[in-house]
Amino acid sequence: MSAVTASSPQRLYPVRRRVPLTRVTKVELRKMFNTRSGFWLMASIVISAVLATGGVILWAPDDQLTYSTFATAIRFPVVIILPLIAILAVTSEWSQRAGLTTFTLIPHRSRIITAKAISSVLIAFAATVLAFAVGALGNLLSAGVTGTTPVWNVTLTQCLYYLLGMLLSLLTGFMLGVLLRSSTGAIVAYFVLTFVLPIVFGLLGDNQLWFHDLQPWIDIQFAQGGLFVFERALTAEQWAHIAVTGVTWLLLPMAIGLGFATRAEVK
Repeated sequence: MSAVTASSPQRLYPVRRRVPLTRVTKVELRKMFNTRSGFWLMASIVISAVLATGGVILWAPDDQLTYSTFATAIRFPVVIILPLIAILAVTSEWSQRAGLTTFTLIPHRSRIITAKAISSVLIAFAATVLAFAVGALGNLLSAGVTGTTPVWNVTLTQCLYYLLGMLLSLLTGFMLGVLLRSSTGAIVAYFVLTFVLPIVFGLLGDNQLWFHDLQPWIDIQFAQGGLFVFERALTAEQWAHIAVTGVTWLLLPMAIGLGFATRAEVK
């Protein structure tokens, strides 16, 4: 055997390299669109934005036809749809038995969940851009119909608030998907958390003095509502409300869910 051969022996097996996270994210992003239900769920964002814009043009008073009015109207359906997208993106691995294939190809579940989180955030960014774009078109169209000057009363800071609100809404759905890993259970829990609990907290705040000052520190929907109010900036206390409720309702449950999701059996 020559010295060269002895010093650099030929490899008998190919070197296995980890699949890049960017490729995994592209796959997870494509999985959100390549089914009929996923496609129409994404399309519903566009459809609902257009319908909300049309509703403002048809029924809002002329003095209310401003950019902030259109952005607020579009926000209502979009913040309901975005968490559903995040829920289905996570729970599909367990509820549709896709995890047997996914976790075999990529055995590190944390990388799959990270890719799902990144792709969901990208969808939230795209939905926010779409909301402002459709709102801008509606503002211009309403000004042309009524013969008035379009009012652009949304600042860059308020746009960033809006984006943060969208992201927090999406993370609510993502947290429930990771925690429950069941499409039906996570969707039901989302509607309870979004619509039922705020009503209960609101009734307690209106009728119980001891809960009135405590509500902003407990009710996540109440705390995050200021992100979508264009008329005023958030105070330091309001940011504290968002931080406390976010840790309580989002970060802690998500940490618990991640612990179970990385160890739960996939059947």
